[in-house]
Amino acid sequence: MENEIDYSGYTLSELKEARSTIDEQAWPDRARMLDQLIAARESASMSSPEPAAGINLPGQDDAGQAAQPLRTVPVKFHGTTGEFFSIWIVNLALTIATLGIYSAWAKVRTNRYFYGNTDIDGHRFAYLAEPLQILKGRAIAVVLFGGYFLASYFNPLAGVIVAICLGLLTPVLVILSYRFKMRMTSYRNVRFNFKGRFGRAFVVFVLWPVASLFTLYLILPLALKKIDQFLLESSGYGDKSFKTRLNTGEYFGTGIAAGAIAFGIFLIGGIFMAVGIFSSSSSEEFSSSGSLLFTFGTFAMYFLAYVIASGFYSARIRNHLFAVTELDGIARFSSDVGVGELISLRGTNILAIIFTLGFAFPWTKVRTANFYAERTQVAVLSDVDQVMEGYTSDVGAAGEEAAGLFDVDIALG
Repeated sequence: MENEIDYSGYTLSELKEARSTIDEQAWPDRARMLDQLIAARESASMSSPEPAAGINLPGQDDAGQAAQPLRTVPVKFHGTTGEFFSIWIVNLALTIATLGIYSAWAKVRTNRYFYGNTDIDGHRFAYLAEPLQILKGRAIAVVLFGGYFLASYFNPLAGVIVAICLGLLTPVLVILSYRFKMRMTSYRNVRFNFKGRFGRAFVVFVLWPVASLFTLYLILPLALKKIDQFLLESSGYGDKSFKTRLNTGEYFGTGIAAGAIAFGIFLIGGIFMAVGIFSSSSSEEFSSSGSLLFTFGTFAMYFLAYVIASGFYSARIRNHLFAVTELDGIARFSSDVGVGELISLRGTNILAIIFTLGFAFPWTKVRTANFYAERTQVAVLSDVDQVMEGYTSDVGAAGEEAAGLFDVDIALG
């Protein structure tokens, strides 16, 4: 007996798309059902009057009410550790053999695997970048880094000046990076885009962090909120834009709690280390076992502080971001990442990579993709079929690769 599929929430164009992919000989009943639904929908659309013209707020219908989703669907990831391990090991071997040149091809193969195995509502993402685009960008990044290295080697002051200049270029690198990433990502044959402005990026990525530094990081949560808001509101899908209503209180509450967790870990860990070290009965024991305890204790404190505090912050903020963000008329999102779950995931991933000398990396990457997919839902809205390609400017990979090299390649969730 055929597996039943509920097509009641499908739009007319989606019904037609599903019908075009059905094998009539293998699924005759399903093909006949789709034909009947398409005929009924076409008949209803011809007899229904056109809606009155009006201006609605994002996510609202003509009556000013929140737009009801056609259906709510989970995000699915179809990749497996075995498949990705075979890709990863070949990428690693060829990258080493070519002194890093193949890394551009490795990045494209990896992204295409993960994008192509991520499914929302029966459609998968596509990564459109070509290896030569990445390679050219990396060549420019190497030139920038080489200039900084040479300046630092021959004249430390010149190195500091170059470092400051590169820091001031951070907004440019971030925008070029995001613009390239988004334009190289498509879903249902429509590309994403990023329209961030350099002036606003300078305020968000330079002025706000500097201001938080001079306030002893008291306004750091607000600076982080400004960054997330800028990245989300500058992003789009075709001719549609992302809208968000981030809550400042959520950022301050989560940030203060994460900072308190990290401080508590270091405080308690420091007390235990001090007791253990100074309980040594002789100077010889202090110099041997004490130094070992200090090294291990310091590593353990940093590990726990990073895993627990960052896991707490990331889970809370991710859930908030998804809850208050909408792709205008296309989709709403929800995330139910548990704090304990994410802490466990990150901690075990790091330990697995350390104790397998890196060979567990494919397992951790696939495991992480599955984790986030299983805890993400998308509510499909009524305008899902109205989106059109709306932003077609060409971008290059130079910004992305330079940003990655100087550790300013920002990413959400």
